[in-house]
Amino acid sequence: MQVKIFDESHEKDLENSINNFLLTLEGELIDIKFQTSIAMFGEEQVYCFSAMIIYLK
Repeated sequence: MQVKIFDESHEKDLENSINNFLLTLEGELIDIKFQTSIAMFGEEQVYCFSAMIIYLK
């Protein structure tokens, strides 16, 4: 079993990264875990969109 972690600051970037990985995946997809977090720095909001793909190689 293998995992691949993705971390992007925009949800579209995360989507593109995951889709590109899945196009090249040579194995069986088991699960995708998704998480969003936000932090405040002064008046600036910083988003973090992350995913973990679990697969068999």
